[in-house]
This record gives sequence, structure tokens and C-alpha cells, in this order.
Amino acid sequence: MTAKLTVLIPCKNERMNIRPCIESVRSIADEILIADSGSTDGTLEIVRSMGGCRIIEREYVHSANFKNWAIPQCQHPWVLIVDADERVTHALGAEIRQTLTSPPENIDGYWIGRRNHFLGYHIAHCGWESDDVLRLFRRDNCRYRERWVHAEIELPKDKAARLDEPFDHFTTWSSDEYWRKINRYASWGALNLRDEGHKVSLTSMIFRAPARFLQLYFLRLGFLDGMPGFHICMYTAFYTFMKQARLWELHHAKPQPDPEAEHGSHTLLPFAGSNTPAPNKQRTLETSHRAA
Repeated sequence: MTAKLTVLIPCKNERMNIRPCIESVRSIADEILIADSGSTDGTLEIVRSMGGCRIIEREYVHSANFKNWAIPQCQHPWVLIVDADERVTHALGAEIRQTLTSPPENIDGYWIGRRNHFLGYHIAHCGWESDDVLRLFRRDNCRYRERWVHAEIELPKDKAARLDEPFDHFTTWSSDEYWRKINRYASWGALNLRDEGHKVSLTSMIFRAPARFLQLYFLRLGFLDGMPGFHICMYTAFYTFMKQARLWELHHAKPQPDPEAEHGSHTLLPFAGSNTPAPNKQRTLETSHRAA
């Protein structure tokens, strides 16, 4: 008997992605659960117009925290997490259904590769060719490690297997969008490093970024991806610098005096303008309903 599957789609302001994402999972999902974190661009209106989806809503802390909140609310024993910018291809969908026809009792999760695209171009190198994520798993046995960014399901190696077919992953369609993403990830990555006890030096700030570019562009054959590959390698190198620079900021930057502190105003976390709470902070605003 085929195990039942909930497809969980976390999203926020994904008007351009949510319809094709949902359409790509219709044929394999026994339930489609949309976990939204405050969309204001019409995303949920599209979901409701499509029908057949259940919607839950809560304020976003970070990816691991948000997904760990949503996973127990899935109705079925197996969960497939699909980001809104990902698509389940026909081949991957068929492999998932075949896998769930008789899932091995000793396997709790499956790694799935991602075929990544940048500005509409498939990227076959630049380190993106080995992008695997653990996304298909038993609901009751798997949770994400609590980190600010780049968190993964915590699962022993002997409890995980790998599917052959990949997601299609459309990382970004514009440089502005990609810049906002890596800028956000650099701040979260610095918080990861700080929480793990890392320090930064002038030497690392000077050499890590160019070394990263050389590794990706030459050793990982990024030059074979043409101009899009060059862009990715340069962006990744600068992301490496930003993460180190913000780690230094966390340890050494002098805070701006807050003239409102004596009046009881809320104090923000590091990185001005960020109101991201601590990783283990529990949010209280939660709603759940089924789309019409």
C-alpha cells in the first residue's frame, strides 16, 4: 500500500512562483499544505483560487524554525518539502510515488538533488552541480537543526537514502533579487558563525573571497557556464566577504547610541533594520484554514 504524502510549501510573497509550484506537485500529493509567513503580494489569493490546498500562517523566525513548526501539522506520515521556486518534474514525481509504494522501514529520509537555474540559464558547474537537500522524510522522525540559515534535517547517514531525479530550482530571475537574497543570507551566516564560536581575522577577510572565486571559477569549472557562471562565482566570492565582514561587525562594531532606549523602545538585533528574533524564540500568531 502506497504511503500517503503531504507536500509542504513554505512561502512568502511568491506570486510569480506559487502557481507553477503547486501544479508541479498535484499528481503526487495527498495533501498540499501552504505555510505562509506574511505574504502581501496576492500569493494566498492565488492559492485560494486554485483550490485543494490547506493554508497555515505564522510569523517567520528563520527557515529551520518555521519548517519545524509546520512539519507536525502535516496530515500524512511522509512529507515532501518544496520551496516555491522549485518544481517537481514528472520524472521526480514518478520516482517519489514509486519510492512510497513500499518505503524501506530502515530509511527515514531521502536526499534529492537540484538542477539549478540563474537568470533563466541552467548552471551545470560553479559548485551548484552537487546541490542536494534532504526533503522527503517521515513526518514523525525528522526535524531541522536550529540554525539561522543553511539548516538541514538531522538524520543519521544509515537512515537516509538518495533519489536519482532532481528538482528544478529557479534560484532567481534578476540580479536585484539575487543580491537581496545573498545580502540576507550573509547576515544569517554571520550569526551562525558567531553562535558556533568562530572569530574573524584580517587575513581571512583578505584571502577567503578571492580564493573562493578561483575555486569555483577554475577548479569547479564555473567558466564553462559562460557569463552566468562568472556572475555566480563573483557573487559567491562577495557573499564570502560579506559573511566575514558581518562576523567582525558582530564582535567589534560600536553600536549607535539609542536615544529612545530611556523611553522603553524595542532594541533590534545586530544589523540595523533587522528585527529577526533569536533562533529559539517562540512566535504566538498562528492561523490555519483550508483554501476554498
